[in-house]
Amino acid sequence: MEERRALEQRIRVWLIVFVVCLVLSGVTAFPLVHEVRWVDGWGLPGFVGDWISRVREGADATDAKYPFLFYGTDWLAFAHLVIAVAFYGVWRDAVRNIWIVEWAMIACVGIIPLAAICIPIRGLPLWWMPVDMAFGVFGIVPLLILRRMIKRLEAMSPAAAASPEPVSGAGAPA
Repeated sequence: MEERRALEQRIRVWLIVFVVCLVLSGVTAFPLVHEVRWVDGWGLPGFVGDWISRVREGADATDAKYPFLFYGTDWLAFAHLVIAVAFYGVWRDAVRNIWIVEWAMIACVGIIPLAAICIPIRGLPLWWMPVDMAFGVFGIVPLLILRRMIKRLEAMSPAAAASPEPVSGAGAPA
């Protein structure tokens, strides 16, 4: 029982880390124009600094003439927050709601083709691809750890040990 409780605590710690990162990632999409101005003020050298300056010019021009386009980033931020709320199901019952972790892992994998397809289409520099892909790669790490711990927790469950595998055949539901 002590081991189970410790495992549940570790699951919750990893869950908090993932959700906090997800929320921070989302919340930063709201003040996008101000963030780009702030980062551009750092005076980063070379191609990174040049790219940030170009992004600032585009963000400033868009904000001045078409600020409604940034409503798209508001939805992006909102989506991050909604996804974070979904993890409450894992908090309540990790074994039963492991599907949320697995769904998020699929989403992390999906970042790779999204970046590979959209970055060239949208005219971003190719060196930006690993930056965006890193969200999927680094996002999946805590999820893999969570999934592994939840599977261990499931194996500790008395119900898992006692319930036999379903048998197909007469009397078994289809």
